[in-house]
Amino acid sequence: MLIIRPEEPDDAEAVARVHVHGWQHGYAGLMPPEVLARLNVAAWAQRRRDLGTADPEHPFTTLLAERDGAVIGFTTFGPYRNNQDRADLDHTLGEVLTMYVERAHWGDGTAGRLLAAAKQRLAGRGWTAYRLWVLRDNRRARRFYERAGLSPDGERTTYPVPLAGGAPPLGLVELRYAGLLDG
Repeated sequence: MLIIRPEEPDDAEAVARVHVHGWQHGYAGLMPPEVLARLNVAAWAQRRRDLGTADPEHPFTTLLAERDGAVIGFTTFGPYRNNQDRADLDHTLGEVLTMYVERAHWGDGTAGRLLAAAKQRLAGRGWTAYRLWVLRDNRRARRFYERAGLSPDGERTTYPVPLAGGAPPLGLVELRYAGLLDG
């Protein structure tokens, strides 16, 4: 049975593992292999702890998808970040910041359940609309969001992927998608 629940402090490593796997599998072919190979679960878990993502007072909420005691997916959402800046929040809109599911659970409904739970919580905060950013070339994710009722709203930005050896960052185009929280 799939359980959707809030992140707790002890979940940092499990969430980081899903996040790293999400990048490694979901962005294969979109990002250089050396970028994906150097991702570190322990470092990402520590970053979550440092940011206090499980703190109920944190402006963003993370919900986990858990099956048989294992975290298999998560989503993070909250107020919209102007220019994707966590310090510049627009409290008139909601945003889904992240959504990752272990590859073994792609297509089994886990992501849909996570998105539905995030939308319900966003609507519960009084928002009627939400946004999210997705890599332009991540066709699988774009299809998922489009089936969920979101569509590109014309905004785009470039996500800078740091490269090793002092090379300039690789710029990946992100598209902003918009949706309504109408129930």
